Amino acid sequence: MPIPNRERAVIAPDKLIEYVLNAEHKRGGAKARLLAQFGYTTENWERLDADLRLYHLDAEVDEVRQTLYGMRYEIRAPLQTPNGRTLVIRTIWQIDEGTDFPRFITLIPA
Repeated sequence: MPIPNRERAVIAPDKLIEYVLNAEHKRGGAKARLLAQFGYTTENWERLDADLRLYHLDAEVDEVRQTLYGMRYEIRAPLQTPNGRTLVIRTIWQIDEGTDFPRFITLIPA
């Protein structure tokens, strides 16, 4: 089963630019350095946004769990990266209480 209402998914640009692709970020730095090896940088953050939508939002959900804030979905799937290599990652999405669309939380190298 893919994530419900995936066509309305929200990926905040700041989440990608300031966290996931920011090599200086305290928690996101290691992710950013890995993603840079596959061609993702703050300069082309739109490509990561598009690839997450293309390769992850239509993929099957691996895990679903209820949190205090909403229903959380985890997907493990490959990305075809800008440099042509495949990178398998896990993405976390959440449908917050009171909403009906998924929101990107983070990605984790698989």
